[in-house]
Order: sequence, then structure tokens, then C-alpha cells
Amino acid sequence: MSLTNATPLEVARAARLGSRQLAVLPVQARNDALTAIHDALAAGKDDILAANHRDLTAATKAAEGGQLSQSLVKRLDLGKKGKFEDMLQGILDVRGLEDPNGKVQQKLLLDDGLILERKSCPIGVLLIIFEARPEVIANIASLAIKSGNAAILKGGKESTESFKTISSLISNALAKTQVPQDCLQLVQTHDVIGELLKLDQYIDLVIPRGGNKLVVTIKNSTSIPVLGHADGLCSIYVRHDSPVDVAVKVIVDSKTSYPAACNAVETLLVDADALETTLPKVAEALLAEGVSLRCDGQSKTALTSKLDQHNAAMIQDATEEDFRTEFLDLTLAVKTIPATSNAGEALDLAIAHINEHSSHHTDAILTQSESMARRFQAGVDSSSVYWNASTRFADGQRYGFGTEVGISTNKIHSRGPVGLDGLMIYKWLIDGTGQVTKDYGSGGTRQFKHQQIPVGHEVAEGMARNAEELELLKNFRAQGPNGHS
Repeated sequence: MSLTNATPLEVARAARLGSRQLAVLPVQARNDALTAIHDALAAGKDDILAANHRDLTAATKAAEGGQLSQSLVKRLDLGKKGKFEDMLQGILDVRGLEDPNGKVQQKLLLDDGLILERKSCPIGVLLIIFEARPEVIANIASLAIKSGNAAILKGGKESTESFKTISSLISNALAKTQVPQDCLQLVQTHDVIGELLKLDQYIDLVIPRGGNKLVVTIKNSTSIPVLGHADGLCSIYVRHDSPVDVAVKVIVDSKTSYPAACNAVETLLVDADALETTLPKVAEALLAEGVSLRCDGQSKTALTSKLDQHNAAMIQDATEEDFRTEFLDLTLAVKTIPATSNAGEALDLAIAHINEHSSHHTDAILTQSESMARRFQAGVDSSSVYWNASTRFADGQRYGFGTEVGISTNKIHSRGPVGLDGLMIYKWLIDGTGQVTKDYGSGGTRQFKHQQIPVGHEVAEGMARNAEELELLKNFRAQGPNGHS
């Protein structure tokens, strides 16, 4: 990694060349680089946290003056809640994952001696633009190196000291490995972003990590594909049959464990039949944690009649805009799902509300009914949909990806937390023995066989060599994967 003041064109060209060198490095060389990065950051912890403290001091003053949001300041703090240790562990977790590069995903016998393969490969050059979150440098570095992608990073000015220190440590570590320095570059000046977003001949994917304004601006400013999400407006639907203790535990965790996170719940939908049973206990627990509740008419009436005078006075009226707002703070909008004669109708109302108002990030249902849960999971159009679990599970590390480059609400290529697999694409390979297209189809002397070859089966590796092995494969296919007809 290098801190660079080179022109955007020079940066992008260097990253492209570096990506091609990195893509063909053996996995051991890439893993060795991750070990070096981990050890360097662990040894430099005091320096990193000192730099981060300088950023926090400046950001706190800016927030007091109204120039930065409090949620951004919270995301900036690298020493909070074990974030530094999670960053280090994420590097080791990525190192321990299987190499995603060069995997045969499909294999097809087009004809004797003519095999088609689909094999995974890196996307190429990633442009990562992010606000706060200094740990993003380590996350991106580890995922990019392991997947064989180059990365150009541009962080917000609020994290400048943290970025400089982390990038310097990573750069010194990589200098002792086989990974080219140009594979990871941290650009420093803000005015380079616009130029970088024009370089679609060198940059293959843009990943913005930040607030709505940043993401929307990026999407409107480039022809390069953009992977990410603009908002994290997550909802939980509580059905009347949900056990109260489960509802309290899941909702409190979803709202309060990290309110500034994009996977924190922002809207609570409650069955009318649960307003006087489940909701008061949930509200008491949330109010005790300092959460402000903005309720529609029915839920407010129910709570003011059930809560003590002090808590009842804390309930606020919700506006329609509250159900379209990502608060990123200790504020939760509450809406009633009307009682109906058919349980499925109430569920459909909840699904319709979520699909209309949410950002398609992460949503959950709390219920004892598996049929209702499965219907909810099928009907809600979001990248992650849970049954009886906190929305805070939407995270690459918790999904077992080691770490993530971000969360995508896109419907192509990658969706949800994006780890190694989300940074891979594929190429089609054909191995032949001199075949030409005019020999096939109308007027040709040969016909395509188009037979699937089981990927990874021992017969598949040599099946094009002779008819005997082809017959073995046919027998395998006829028997099924467990060897039985």
C-alpha cells in the first residue's frame, strides 16, 4: 500500500498493472502478505490508536459545531467495543478461508476432446470511497489481496491521521512480501474522486461506504458499476404469538447494541393483538436503554395505558416520514399492523409496508409460526431476511466471511454482506484439440453433446480422453451422487 499524490490516471494505471500481477500469485504468497499485515498492525496498535484519538478529538469538535453527525463520530472510534481486535481477527479469518481464485464452477463436455469450463477470477481494480471507519483499510486490504484484486482507497478527511498511520504500517509490511505495492493505494486529496470515477477503462467496480449522500452522489457520478447501499432502514415485525422474552431480547439488541450501524433496526411493526401484551414489555426495555419511541396512534394509546406515568410521557407521535427514516441513533418508529380475520392478511400488510418503506437491507419477523416466517422471508424483498434473530447479524464477519467490503442491496452480482465471493467474477475456458465451428450445426459433420461434468469428480478430469471414461461418467450420472440408481 502506498500513500500517493499521483494523478488519478497514474494511480488507476498502476493499480491495473498491479492487479494482473496479484491475480497470478499463488495463494501462499497472498496469505503470507496477510500475516505480515496482521503482525504489523498488532505491533503498531499504540500508534494507530493515538492517531485515531487525534481524529476523534477533531471530529468531536466538528460535531459540536454541526459540521459532522454524531453517528459518523461513533463510527470513527477504533478503540470502542473491541473494534481494533475485531479488525485484526478479520485479517486472520480471511487468511484462513479457501482460495476463491481459480475455482471450477461449471464443466461441460461440448464434444469429445472439447471441454468448456467456468472458472472464478478476480474482478480487477476496486475503487473504495468511505467515510470514517478507519478499519475499512485493513478490511479492504485483506479481502483484496486474498481475492487477487487491486484496490484504490479514498477515505474521509475526518479519519486522515488514522488512515496515514494504518496505511504506512501496511505499506512497510507489504514491502517484505511478493504482493506488488501498487495493488493497494490510498489517495489523499478529495478532488481526485471525480477523475477516478471517469476511468472506467481501468477501474472495474466502485464500492462506497458511508451515508446516503455519499452513495447517491457516487451512483450519479460514474458509469462504473457501483456496489453498495444508500440506507440501512431495517424493520422488525412482531407477531402476536412471539414470546415476550424473545421479542424483548431481539429488539433491544437490534436497536441498542450499535445504533449508528446500518443493520440497526429503525422501524418496529407490531400486530394489533400484541399491543397490550408484548409491546409494553418491549417498550419498557427500550426506554430503559434511552431509546426514543415514535408511535402511531394505536400503539401510543396502548402504551400510555399500560406504562407508568414517567414512561408514558416519553412516548412521541410518529409522522409518516419517521417510517422512511434511518435514524442511526436511539430512536425507533413503531407502527401497528391492523387485526384481520385472516392471519395471512396481516402478514401481507407487514410485508407490503416493508417493501414500500425499507431500503432492502435487513428485515426480520418474530413469530412461532414457521409457515408465517417462511412466507415473510419469501415475500420481503431485502438482501437479508431473518426469523427470530437480531438484524445486527447482517455482517460479513458474523456470516463467516472473515470481514466485508460492505453490504450490497443490489440485485446483480452480489447481495448482502460482501466478502471474498462478492469480489470474484468468472471467465469461460475451452480446451480443445483443433475443433472449428463449421464442423457443427447445419451442414456440419458433428453434433454438440452438451453433457454436464460433475465438478471435482475424479472421472471428470480425464473424461474427454477416451470413450471408456465417457462411459464411466455416464454410469456415474445414472447412479446419482450417492452411487444409487
